[in-house]
Amino acid sequence: MTQPAAPTGIPLADGFPPRGLADWQELAAVVVNKRRPEGAHLTPVQAQESLCASLDGGITLDPLYLRPAVDPALGMPGRMPFTRGRVLREANLPWDVRALHEDPDAALSRAAVLDDLEHGVTSVWAHVGEDGIAAADLAEVIADVRLDLAPVVVSSTTDQTGAAAALLDVLGGGVLAGVNLGHDPIGAAARRGGAPDLAPLAAAVRACTGRDGVRAITVDTRALHDAGSDDVDEIAYAVATGVAYLRHLEDEGITPAEAFAHVEFRISATADQFLTAARLRALRRVWARVGEVSGVPVSERGARTHAVTSLRMTSREDPWVNLLRGTLAAFGASLGGADAITVLPYDTALGLPERFSRRLARNTQVLLCEESNIGRVSDPAGGSWYVEALTDDVARSVWATVQDLERAGGMVSALASGVVHERVAAAAAERDRGLATRSRPLTGISTFPILGQPALERRPRATLVTADGAMAPHRDAAAYEALRERARALDEPGVVVRTLGVQRDFAARAAFVINLLAAAGIRAVEQGSPVAVLASSGKAYAAHAADAVADLRACGVSQVWVAGRAAELGEHADLVDGEVFDGADVVAFLGGVLDALESGAGGEQ
Repeated sequence: MTQPAAPTGIPLADGFPPRGLADWQELAAVVVNKRRPEGAHLTPVQAQESLCASLDGGITLDPLYLRPAVDPALGMPGRMPFTRGRVLREANLPWDVRALHEDPDAALSRAAVLDDLEHGVTSVWAHVGEDGIAAADLAEVIADVRLDLAPVVVSSTTDQTGAAAALLDVLGGGVLAGVNLGHDPIGAAARRGGAPDLAPLAAAVRACTGRDGVRAITVDTRALHDAGSDDVDEIAYAVATGVAYLRHLEDEGITPAEAFAHVEFRISATADQFLTAARLRALRRVWARVGEVSGVPVSERGARTHAVTSLRMTSREDPWVNLLRGTLAAFGASLGGADAITVLPYDTALGLPERFSRRLARNTQVLLCEESNIGRVSDPAGGSWYVEALTDDVARSVWATVQDLERAGGMVSALASGVVHERVAAAAAERDRGLATRSRPLTGISTFPILGQPALERRPRATLVTADGAMAPHRDAAAYEALRERARALDEPGVVVRTLGVQRDFAARAAFVINLLAAAGIRAVEQGSPVAVLASSGKAYAAHAADAVADLRACGVSQVWVAGRAAELGEHADLVDGEVFDGADVVAFLGGVLDALESGAGGEQ
């Protein structure tokens, strides 16, 4: 039987008039102007601009991405500029499922390593030093690892030379692909403080001579990310650090072509899946450009990348949401073509993870790869007008920041002079403002919180001793978790939520207040609190607020807040102590409420 010829194209648009950007802008303006007064209508172009959003690093997101007038040269995975991947992805091993082990109890770590390898993990990451596994215990921890099948990489903040030496002792004279000795003095200095010592780098590179696939250096920028760096700057810090290592090694007689083969990048992956993908793609593009101007052969210019789900985005409260965050981050890392991915267990912020949480962490990757089939396509987001434009924007921003760091004398000088600290502090302050106003919502923390969940307990990590200049981790949820701790000390206190009028008047604002209070571990009650919040519409405020405030004051309430704007009370606006509304600094509001509750002011209602 003769098979019919396959159609060369499907004319889906036949019969429809052609449409362009102007047509879309007209339609967008109709929607945007629906709730605007007649004299304040936006033009179609202004309507489009009003729908733009902003990302870290000064990246602007358009509401619509169209095919560019000239199709960009997308390239291919495994070819310059390596935007689409360092290599062509293999379906049977699309990326390295890498598990982190840091438990100082060598016996427990050894059992955990074997358990991970038996259930889907393909490589082991051992963190060595004062805040992890002792260098002397590394051999025991990885004793059950078939090094010809599962590579081992090490990292250390306090003893990188000792960690590398311990791993080399285990390797013996073997040639084992994927092994990394973990030297990263700049990353260690950022996390611990003090000045980086680049002296061991050259010896580490030479120690790998004759061991194809064994690398000496990992550029790890997670310390900067966890301290508050914006997501785009983190990539710039990675590139600038890599350039600093190349320069130092060249001074030591090791050419950039030799050094390139020894560098791996370890960066954070966040729940912003498309930005995570764009960051990885941009990192490879920019690093390939560094290799190009350094005379590195084309085949060696592709950056090796290890994506780790962000510690900064994890929470201690409602830790189960971390499963969703980790899944999104792993998905983004896969879209971005990461060579290795580590999903931190959902209880990482609480302490050392348990067997069940490690199981969920590795299965997140296995399910994405094997059941969702994400790993079966190289650069699955490639060609998306949005992703390609976002990658271009990130790459340009990264390159501009790298140039700024070079003008500051390079990464080592920029770290020593405080330039990096200032940039990270500014980004962290901006991020904290967004978290406090909930323009950066945290599911389960600042929005949709759940009261009454039992706190999970985990064995604590060893404390890392730091020096001046150390960049301490600062999780996004920290401010809200501090409020929750204060509330627990008060045994889940309550605040009166006084509704006015009928349900259609107060339903929306009452729900707003109840959820807002729950973010600090505070219950909504009908009586018995020195603090009250009025919740209703402007119309109901005008009619009933004065009597309600008088009644609350008579019952001993010392603080009365209004949900919305105090101006809605009209001539009675001065009767309330403050206002809380969408976009306000709710961390400050909740802290003030807890201050009043802790003081025990007021009487019974």
